[in-house]
Amino acid sequence: MDESNRLLTWTGVECYEWVGVQCDWRNGRVVKIDLRTRVSLTNATYFYSGNRLGGEVSSLLLNLKHLRYLDLSMNNFSGDIPEFLGSFKQLEYLNLSHSGFGGVVPHYLGNLSRLQYLDLSYVTSFTDDVRFVNFTSLNSLHLSYNWINSTIPAWLSNLTDLMHLDLHDNYFHGQIPDFLGTLSALASIDLSYNSFDTSMPDLFWNLSSLVRLDLSFNTFQGAVPPIVKKLCKLSVLNLSQNRFVVDLQSLMGHISDCMLNSLEDLNLGVNQFNGSMPNKLGAFKKLERLFLLENVLSGPIPPSLGGLSSLKELSVYNNQLKGNIPMSLGQLSILETLDVSNNSLVGTLSEVHFIKLKNLTSLRFSSNSLALNISSQWIPPFQLQEFSASSCNVGPYFPNWLQTQSNILTLDLSNLSIKDTIPDWFENISSHIYYLDLSNNQISGKLPPLQAFSNLKWSGRRYVMMKLNKFEGSVTSFPSNVQVLDLSDNLLSGNVPQTNQTINPDLRVVNLLKNRFTGSVPTHLCKLLTITVLDLSQNKFSGSLPRCLENLMYLQAIDLSSNTITGFLPSFLGSLTFLESLHLQNNRVEGSLPLSLQNLTSLVTMDLGNNLFLGSIPFWIGEKLSNLRILNLQSNKFTGTIPLQLCQLNALQLLSLAQNNITGMIPHCFGNLSGMITNQEELGHNFYSEESISASMKGSQLQYTKTIELLISLDLSNNNLVGEIPAVLVNLMALKNLNLSRNLLIGQIPKKIRNLQQVESLDLSMNKLSGQIPLSLATLHALSYLNLSFNNLSGAIPVGNQLQTLDDPSIYVGNIGLCGPPLMRSCKRNDSSFNHVGADEGQDDKAGLWFYAGLGPGFVAGFIGLLGSLHFIRIWRLAYFETINSVYGWLKVSFLLSLARLRRRFFE
Repeated sequence: MDESNRLLTWTGVECYEWVGVQCDWRNGRVVKIDLRTRVSLTNATYFYSGNRLGGEVSSLLLNLKHLRYLDLSMNNFSGDIPEFLGSFKQLEYLNLSHSGFGGVVPHYLGNLSRLQYLDLSYVTSFTDDVRFVNFTSLNSLHLSYNWINSTIPAWLSNLTDLMHLDLHDNYFHGQIPDFLGTLSALASIDLSYNSFDTSMPDLFWNLSSLVRLDLSFNTFQGAVPPIVKKLCKLSVLNLSQNRFVVDLQSLMGHISDCMLNSLEDLNLGVNQFNGSMPNKLGAFKKLERLFLLENVLSGPIPPSLGGLSSLKELSVYNNQLKGNIPMSLGQLSILETLDVSNNSLVGTLSEVHFIKLKNLTSLRFSSNSLALNISSQWIPPFQLQEFSASSCNVGPYFPNWLQTQSNILTLDLSNLSIKDTIPDWFENISSHIYYLDLSNNQISGKLPPLQAFSNLKWSGRRYVMMKLNKFEGSVTSFPSNVQVLDLSDNLLSGNVPQTNQTINPDLRVVNLLKNRFTGSVPTHLCKLLTITVLDLSQNKFSGSLPRCLENLMYLQAIDLSSNTITGFLPSFLGSLTFLESLHLQNNRVEGSLPLSLQNLTSLVTMDLGNNLFLGSIPFWIGEKLSNLRILNLQSNKFTGTIPLQLCQLNALQLLSLAQNNITGMIPHCFGNLSGMITNQEELGHNFYSEESISASMKGSQLQYTKTIELLISLDLSNNNLVGEIPAVLVNLMALKNLNLSRNLLIGQIPKKIRNLQQVESLDLSMNKLSGQIPLSLATLHALSYLNLSFNNLSGAIPVGNQLQTLDDPSIYVGNIGLCGPPLMRSCKRNDSSFNHVGADEGQDDKAGLWFYAGLGPGFVAGFIGLLGSLHFIRIWRLAYFETINSVYGWLKVSFLLSLARLRRRFFE
């Protein structure tokens, strides 16, 4: 199948005229077929899908008995890998990667004894039936993207002439076999993207012919073996994306002198390399790429790096480096990429730092304490394609030298304290910028008119982020060719502009949060069918939800909260089956929840709080929306009881039913909400707008955005709930907030409240709780807010530990029976001795029971002991009865004297 007519030249008998076919000029025999689909760099998706060959590969190929080269890669063939491929006795090169074949790799390929190059990447899975033992002359082997779940096969040890071994992108695990160290001809080894999780063996250092070693994207543990052999040909060493824990100074100490003359590419990124950067790094004579990003390196950047005259790329991103950026880096005349961002570097960058960097195309120094002190007349020696200076000291004006950068593609000037308007020259460079971030400044004036995007390579993928500024006025049109548009938190007003012909039909994200837009929800946005995120919250939109929203079938998140949306919640929302986040909080939407919402099975967040919804809470929420992690129905008019089906929401981490008219008891099955028992991973949304949720915590209504994953909360406050607090609620050990206030709850506070060790806010106020405050409440070390006011609690207030910091009397006000600090009411002597936390916090009530249970038997045992002693010990018996007799005589005399006095007074 050749839909693109690539093979139209396959006519006649002159095979040298056929595209993809090569013949031996001496005898006309076909020796090479190359049908690999080439991918266009400007529009890879379209070109690739439109040019792939398909169908089946005919066995008539066997007639080409002299074929030495066969490449069918990057196509879309069907069926299994043909077994007849194992019959090409002369074949030296075979590439079936990304070819679309299914099934298993046939073991008949083991008959290709002359094969020198084999690429089976991204095809099918191997089985134990695969045999390559006849590949005795193989010089290159690719077994990537095949989902092998085993160790490296032993048959590779037979390939003694192997020069290139590529096993990347599989699931190989276990130990690296020792026999690899015996394949002395190996020049290139690629074991990247596997599952090796053991220590790294030192067998690689025995391979003196080794030129390239790639062990990246595994989970190798521990240290890197000392490089004791003289690997004088090693050009590429890639150990990135592992778990190596090594002192970099120590590792560099084992580098041989000859390797200093051969290494061109050193990648140690994304590990745990520690210590300081050694001066020896500047001794590599041919080093072109040095990647030390995302480690725990400390100390300064050594000035010796300025001696790497061949260096093209340098990245120390995301470490703990300190000090100044050495001026010697300005001598690297062929340097193209410099990334020192996300460190603790200080100082000022001047023209001297860039004096010879004429080839620099990417400059990133974001998230440091660096200042840019450059003259407004400065003309840089370079033409950047990428510049990122986020969170540095560049303001208060736009860097004037940027107007000379006519090739810029990525520009990040966020959080620079710029207090300026957009300069006039900005429009001249905007046509090249596909990623623009001016967020979190104080830029004022009108939005800049961004020119149409001229770069075809990035056409339709434009990102424009201008949030958290002071742009004002109306918006005449959206920037052209934009895919992600974020204008949130500005002073923009008026109606949302109509989409026009320049707007990208592939627009994905529209974020207009926290502006002053008015009118109804714009219906023209419904024409942009590819929108995945639509955030119009905290504006002044009014009216009902337009029906055309059902056209946005790929919508993943919609936020219309804090507007004046009215009417009923339309049933057509149930057709948005990709929806993960639904925010309508703080509007005036009314009626009951439509049954069609049960179709939103991907929903993770349902925030409908502060509206006018009524009726019972639907049971299908628990039965159908099993992925819910945030459910907010607070401040509505819901009635009835809490449906037991909510207990089926195992992922639920925030549940707020507060401020409704809900009756009945708190379900005991709430103690099984596993999302509140253990801390969960992040929500996993890939939204460009920050998800936000409002929660009543610590006595206030708080807004959570970046920390939303940390908020684990159960809020049932301000309803008409009755009965006791279920003791099983103390199983919710991950809770940060528990609010049961303003209900009709009775009984005691659960004795095992100590289990809630992560709770920060606990509000049980305005109920009818009775009994004593459990002593173990003082063991809640994370507790920073407590309210037990207006109940019927009694006894002494526990003291000690965290409770000593909560000394506001209002915590306990309205409980007549409570006494002790911080209240002014003191306790009686027999009470005050029991208000300290004992050595064993878990015996609040059991200790009292055991005390009284042991009191009776103790008295009996003591009395029997006394009688036994008097019976057997004569001296004790005589002394005892003599004492009794004396006491009796004294009491008798005292009584008679008192009687005589009374008689005398009476007669007198």
